[in-house]
Amino acid sequence: MGMSLTFVGALVLVILIQAKGQPGFISIDCGAEPGVNYTEPSLHINYVSDANFINTGVRGTITSEETSTHTQRQLWRLRSFPEGKRNCYKISVTRGSKYLIRTSFLYGNYDGRNISPQFDILLGANLWATVTIKNASITQFNEIIHVPSLDFVQICLVNTGNGTPFITVIELRTLKNDIYVTESGSLEYYLRCDLGSNTAHRYSDDAYDRFWRTCDLEDWTQLSASISDDSFSENDYKPGATIMNTAVTPTNSSAPLVLRWEPEDPTEQFYVYMHFAEIQLLTTNQTRQFNISQNAESGWLQNYSPQYQSVLTIYTSSPISGKEIKYSVVRTETSSLPPIINAIEIYTVKEFQQSDTFQTDVNAITSIKSVYAVTRDWEGDPCAPLAYLWNGLSCSYHGIESPRITTLNLSSSGLQGKIDPSISNLTMLEILDLSNNSLNGEIPDFLSQLQHLKILNMEKNNLSGLIPPALNKSSLLLRVDQNPYLCEADQCNMKKNKKSNSIVAPIVASVGGVLILLVVVAAILWTAKRRKAKALMLRKDQSAISPQHTDQNDSSLQFQKKIYSYSDIIKITNNFTRIVGKGGFGTVYLGYIQDTPVAVKMLSPSSVRGYQQFQAEVKLLMTVHHKNLTSLVGYCNEGTNKGLVYEYMENGNLQEHLSGKQSKTSFLSWEKRLRIAVDAASGLEYLQNGCKPPIFHRDVKSTNILLNEHLHAKLSDFGLSKFILTEGGTDVSTVIAGTLGYLDPEYYLTGRLTEKSDVYSFGVVLLEIITGQPVIAKNEEKGHISEWVRSVIGKGDINAIVDSRLDGEFDSNSVWKAVEIATACVSPISNRRPSISVVVSELKESLSLATEVVGTKDRSNGTSNSAKRVAMNLNTESLPQAR
Repeated sequence: MGMSLTFVGALVLVILIQAKGQPGFISIDCGAEPGVNYTEPSLHINYVSDANFINTGVRGTITSEETSTHTQRQLWRLRSFPEGKRNCYKISVTRGSKYLIRTSFLYGNYDGRNISPQFDILLGANLWATVTIKNASITQFNEIIHVPSLDFVQICLVNTGNGTPFITVIELRTLKNDIYVTESGSLEYYLRCDLGSNTAHRYSDDAYDRFWRTCDLEDWTQLSASISDDSFSENDYKPGATIMNTAVTPTNSSAPLVLRWEPEDPTEQFYVYMHFAEIQLLTTNQTRQFNISQNAESGWLQNYSPQYQSVLTIYTSSPISGKEIKYSVVRTETSSLPPIINAIEIYTVKEFQQSDTFQTDVNAITSIKSVYAVTRDWEGDPCAPLAYLWNGLSCSYHGIESPRITTLNLSSSGLQGKIDPSISNLTMLEILDLSNNSLNGEIPDFLSQLQHLKILNMEKNNLSGLIPPALNKSSLLLRVDQNPYLCEADQCNMKKNKKSNSIVAPIVASVGGVLILLVVVAAILWTAKRRKAKALMLRKDQSAISPQHTDQNDSSLQFQKKIYSYSDIIKITNNFTRIVGKGGFGTVYLGYIQDTPVAVKMLSPSSVRGYQQFQAEVKLLMTVHHKNLTSLVGYCNEGTNKGLVYEYMENGNLQEHLSGKQSKTSFLSWEKRLRIAVDAASGLEYLQNGCKPPIFHRDVKSTNILLNEHLHAKLSDFGLSKFILTEGGTDVSTVIAGTLGYLDPEYYLTGRLTEKSDVYSFGVVLLEIITGQPVIAKNEEKGHISEWVRSVIGKGDINAIVDSRLDGEFDSNSVWKAVEIATACVSPISNRRPSISVVVSELKESLSLATEVVGTKDRSNGTSNSAKRVAMNLNTESLPQAR
């Protein structure tokens, strides 16, 4: 009869530890007072406080009753993490070396709640394990053999909503690299048995400080000896003489010795290590010889005789799996003694699929975090797991390659000081947003060396000096408005000359200004000569005035709108009494011409490119007229005082209504939202199809859609608009312009502006209208609005998408159609987006569905009884189905 050792499922172990000695291990007492460094007497292992490895969490102490039971000092304290989703220890290691990493947890009712928590542990970028505290008085541990790919490891505790994470001890032990070798992955502890022993052991009985438990059964006979450490001949696995001095043999000497277990998951892969040593001094007529079979496969090891006082480790060279794992140790026919085995180790393969973020990027973003004292929840690996991506970052992922940081958004983060050189090490950066902070000093040249940078936003800071000329390139969208001390080359020269001649009479300064103006005009004329071909096209069609034209003579801005003097503007605005808006161009004031309200937008002196936008907007609104475009009443172009006078839009912009900043009485119903969408799309359609040459807006967003007293919508802010003078009018290379979140990704990556670029931006606005959600959510799990909508479309529940404030007051067919239109518009590939004419047509159909009486509202679930999904045929332009 064979004797078996059965292990089914997971094991919770109580380890009784006795050891002595101290190697150079990393042993961290979590929750110990800062600066603590002591040697635990029962182990002779030196422990240090965790204060230098983490800067979050709360120190705690187990109850006095638990302290009296657990006599080892490193178990008395712990660190808990009531704040933050992910909290991480960062521990320096040697990259490429093999480590045994162990985390221990003793709840000990430290919080007085007697509620055992459950939480996750991450090792770097990957989930390591889920910790479930089953008994407050038992020390649980997780252990893994792992080769770090970086020069540090990060052990992170993740709050999964099932109680506060905590940790008691972290221990790292260096192993030889040529042991515990796997085909792939790391090795997670499953079982480790000191067979034949009645006592559990660790260091110094084991040189690597492995935990050994007792695992004997009644059908086994225990053997023991007293062989000294010096007498044993060990191998690289070094189980130690204390471990090898005991063994087991079958009680029935003719029966096999069987080791078997049933994995919870039959696909789980295992590596097995068996340690053998003869501990009995055999006589000349005694032999011990046996065979070992693996899962009924004979011949795994044949005719083996363990040597006296010499350790041999037999192990699987490739992983094994199955519903049952079974090893049989069977005596040979010529053996006079039954088989023995001294110790066994079993590990499961842990595949960490997600690579750690590229180390240079990690070093750079860590330095940035430190320099600017970033207070965001930046813990652990910056890019992975994706669910815990650092707020303000985007990363690229390419198979097994390390993720790279491609976006860094530190807007409105309270940054102070100069732009940190660490940013230059984020070499794959495509978007950098440092706007709305208190950064000072010059813009460093290293930013121009970021070869992949597409968008650089440094608005609303205190930057000074010259904008590096290398940043003025067509592949980069540069935003530097509202930096009062920042200037381009000619402006810096003007400021320098003004400063050096500050004691000269004002009339001299005036003459100097005229001379500078003449130089500027000469430069403009020279530039215009180089663009002769475009100029000829302009003269062929009087309506086609390029917004790139920079002549400051009012003859280029006349005759259809009134020209106001600066004194007129002061009277109209009552000396700029009431501000109704602000933007990169400048400040908008409420004014009155006679009794008619108007909006007066004044160019800010700190707006580096504001004059170009001023010129572009005046010229466009003088040549185009449509009920869904804001009307230009006139303009002021007097010296440095430049302003635009518009019709006043009483109900502000669309974004204010969708975000709830307007009063509750102006809350937009579904029908009103659709009418606004139709108005805005009609304005875009006129620009693209009703103007010759066509005009691309380039900055369509909810804040640029204004609402009058009747909530009729009009497009506004044409400072970035561009007349398309190429043949066919559908594709042109241009300096990238637009707003993050609304910017066509294909346009900003290629620099090719098409009619579908505005369609993409409008699709984002339409998603805002439908969902009431921000374009880029603060909640990092949602990300961009288009990604979030796509993630919930598959559920088929329209209530999960539509603005909850509508409280079910909408027709489902109408909303589904709008969702399908919007998701088609925001397709990453431009030729898959519908034309703006198709969008207008389909939105009108959606509006007609919303205004029809299609059924009574079901108050129980907040949906219409007519919730059938509608089929769509968008002429030749196809839309991906959202349902």
